[in-house]
Amino acid sequence: MIQTNFIDTLRNSILNNWDDAAFTDYGTTNTLTYADVACQIEKLHILFRTCGIEKNDRISLMGKNTSSWTTTYLAAVTYGAIIVPILQDFRANDAIHIINHSESKLLFIADSPYENMDIEQMEQVVGVFSLNDYEPLATLPTIEHTKVTVSAVLEEFKRRHPKGLKKEDIQYTDKTNKDLAAFVYTSGTTGFSKGVITSLNALAGNVQFCCEANVTHKGSRHVVFLPLAHSFGCAFDFLSNFCAGGHSYLVGKTPSPKVLMQAFAEVKPTCVLTVPLILEKIYKNKVVPQISKPPVSWVMKVPFLDEVVLGKLRQALLDAFGGCVDQVIIGGAPLNQEVDAFLKRIRFPYTVGYGMTECAPLISYVNWKDYKLQSCGYALPNLMEVRVEDKNEQGIGELQVRGENLMEGYYKNEEATRLIFTKDHWLKTGDLGYLDEDGMIFIKGRDKNMILGPSGQNIFPEEIESVLNNMPYVMESLVMQRDGQIVALVCPDFTAVDADHLTQEMVEAAMETNRRNLNAQIAAYEQVAKIEVYPHEFEKTPKKSIKRFLYTRQ
Repeated sequence: MIQTNFIDTLRNSILNNWDDAAFTDYGTTNTLTYADVACQIEKLHILFRTCGIEKNDRISLMGKNTSSWTTTYLAAVTYGAIIVPILQDFRANDAIHIINHSESKLLFIADSPYENMDIEQMEQVVGVFSLNDYEPLATLPTIEHTKVTVSAVLEEFKRRHPKGLKKEDIQYTDKTNKDLAAFVYTSGTTGFSKGVITSLNALAGNVQFCCEANVTHKGSRHVVFLPLAHSFGCAFDFLSNFCAGGHSYLVGKTPSPKVLMQAFAEVKPTCVLTVPLILEKIYKNKVVPQISKPPVSWVMKVPFLDEVVLGKLRQALLDAFGGCVDQVIIGGAPLNQEVDAFLKRIRFPYTVGYGMTECAPLISYVNWKDYKLQSCGYALPNLMEVRVEDKNEQGIGELQVRGENLMEGYYKNEEATRLIFTKDHWLKTGDLGYLDEDGMIFIKGRDKNMILGPSGQNIFPEEIESVLNNMPYVMESLVMQRDGQIVALVCPDFTAVDADHLTQEMVEAAMETNRRNLNAQIAAYEQVAKIEVYPHEFEKTPKKSIKRFLYTRQ
């Protein structure tokens, strides 16, 4: 059990950073100081009491990254309720299922997704409130409408705090770390969400490590573009940065490369958390065109001269992230091998971590100076343990974990909980990998994605895709087994295709060339028999992993 109480950590950060900026809605003039956040929390606590909310009641939260989202989350947790974050992009039916399954009594939601919701399908909800202005969108007849309006809450706030909220007025729930904080529903690639029971201890473990490892610190600036309803962004861009006294700039728009580049230039973040897809796009669009030009490509092959070019490329990439970044932390999926090797060569300050929603989410991390190619760091010291079970002759087996960050189980799903834990209560990650002689973790792929070769060889589709994705006119790919053969689906890079005026026949010919070049680089038992052109970008989870189950069941 983490000794420092998580609720106390939130309260102390508010008190210690009272006048400092906490949240800014990027692209607007709206900035909340820690004192402002405290006032918003107090007003929401009044609203919760008015609605009859008690300790451990569930409060659902659905919307884009905004300061109202973060303050609502903090208000629910410090009140003693259990927060249920719902991804903005979930379909209405899926969102309603989560609201009902979690037995939520309140729903805070952005106006856009609410337009498609049917309040009558929400079985236990007594009130729905807008994240835009906190006005009620719907309430049960048993609650007098006038009692839960913004004006009524403000009147009660003024009555309680006629001279304004003071530091000494701030008192939060007496929950301990062993108590529950959240039900986090996995978006998953299995087609059905499960509610991860997350304790305050799990959140405390993640926050404690981030602060001790100096990932976040007082004055940290984060551009928050990963969805906060997902554990990765929530734990580090939001909770850890808030507890450390940092300033989070919340990007509510779709994080296109153009939007992000502008935000990095303006905010000048000290740390960037991202998923591989975004970094790989920056590499492909910004770096590859430069290093492919004859003068640069020639100089990079010459000893000593290449150091000058590599130094300039490193600085150019740092400038693309705003010029002040201490490190870029990548999570959610494996990093492309070519991109990984290039970033390491130019000594770019990046590292790759490993986590799961079931661990809120962090399992492993290493400082960028000690990072090894294609690894994902060490198990968090004194917090998490990792072991490898059922190893093959190469020492590769299933990664299993346990520790402070581990979930309690899946809410109202005893069967799924039983299946994911071993008899000695290690969590089965479903990831195949190994530990090197230093204890650093290397992941080869997902157990359920592994293909068994003709002579019993283990084939990891992710490794083949990593090579294929760097070939001409390939945006992304999926490798699978079909009728005993290995087949690749490829979504073309249509920007490059259009720029070179390729016809459909020319694209297919380019893919056949890619197939032959690919097979020359991989083992004989991994040979790809066919590349099929897929006309659309593959559907992904919020952490930008392809939902394989949608394509491998064909």
